[in-house]
Amino acid sequence: MMDGSEVRAPNDLRAYWMPFTANRQFKAAPRMLVAARDMHFTAGDGRQILDGTAGMWCVNAGHGRPRISEAIARQAAELDYAPGFQMGHPKAFELANRIVDIAPEGLEHVFFANSGSEAVETALKIALAYHLARGEGSRTRLIGRERAYHGVNLGGTSVGGIGPNRRMFGTLLGGVDHLPHTHLPEQNAFSRGVPAHGLELAEALERIVALHDASTIAAVIVEPVAGSTGVLVPPKGYLKRLREICDRHGILLIFDEVITGFGRLGTAFAADYFGIRPDMITLAKGLTNGVIPMGAVLVSSQIHDAFMTGPEQFIELFHGYTNSGTPVGAAAGLATLETYAEEGLLTRGAELAAYWEEALHSLRGAPHVIDIRNLGLMGAIELEPIAGAPTRRAYSAFVKAFENGLLIRTTGDIIALSPPLIVEKQHIDELVGGIGDVLREIE
Repeated sequence: MMDGSEVRAPNDLRAYWMPFTANRQFKAAPRMLVAARDMHFTAGDGRQILDGTAGMWCVNAGHGRPRISEAIARQAAELDYAPGFQMGHPKAFELANRIVDIAPEGLEHVFFANSGSEAVETALKIALAYHLARGEGSRTRLIGRERAYHGVNLGGTSVGGIGPNRRMFGTLLGGVDHLPHTHLPEQNAFSRGVPAHGLELAEALERIVALHDASTIAAVIVEPVAGSTGVLVPPKGYLKRLREICDRHGILLIFDEVITGFGRLGTAFAADYFGIRPDMITLAKGLTNGVIPMGAVLVSSQIHDAFMTGPEQFIELFHGYTNSGTPVGAAAGLATLETYAEEGLLTRGAELAAYWEEALHSLRGAPHVIDIRNLGLMGAIELEPIAGAPTRRAYSAFVKAFENGLLIRTTGDIIALSPPLIVEKQHIDELVGGIGDVLREIE
């Protein structure tokens, strides 16, 4: 494995416009990663950096897994690309079958995309087209939730509810409404697992139905656990209540499991953890362990079969991508699912959840900490903002953590954590202990 010593820094940083990055600040003091293995990155200066975020919620099986990289190399040599429109290749069908094998009952079809953003866009379009196919074309309204993140495409940004992600892009899609978020710090601060208070927030969906009429509403999309906004765990019974309201009014329920899918909560999907069957599930990230861009939508038979009418030579859904189900992506996905199965990674989060919870909550009382949240192997440490300087404290923690050999993720003034599912107890101790040190070092 490279230790970084033989990798030179780029000689010019100007051309690359980095995503979701303070570009000027980064380029003044770059943080370069040059290699990775198992639980650690290697920084450009050769230091080992403990990965507390599974890369970006995606490297569930840890870094540098030979089975995955070897499958990619073999596939690229054998069949590097195959068109997905009116043509097929075996591994795309095989991967779809393997996903369905571990999916909640009734979700029996897979539509491939290339990212979580594209998976969300696909699910929203399928929802609209489904109602039209059933003769209810008036159902065009989409319902998201405040503080939600559903990727960065136009539809996902519209149903998303994070202000900075929306404010630069005009009016976005029309016909979109939002449920209130479920963050109730006055009642639920320092909850362990699912918080007790907030079930009533689901009733806002009934008010939206009363306002717009159910005959105009196509779908509700929510993250079972809102990840990118800072790990907001749903209140007890909340998701079940959303399912009941959607059923009553003929509204589709979409779970965005781009983050929670593939073992993050100790089950294959969050739908399994909460015992709720949505009509569609969006997937990405852990589908290929973050190695190859790939997304997917799990779709119920009821939705899929509504399209399978008319003359057989007609295209049923005018939607797809150049790389939908690409051979190399499918090979990576199959190798990833095999790795999960061989090592029991889809359920390992359940085995470590209690230890993870105790470790995180040991930071209660540490400097600046005003809330701690956890579920499965997800966690958040919310910090008191500096007056007049929101986000500065968490950003300082991020930089200091990297200097100290830890990779954490921050959103607003929240530290969000999601280690690879291969994490051991000693890694948890190192990560949480290191964060405690960081909190004592920053202002």
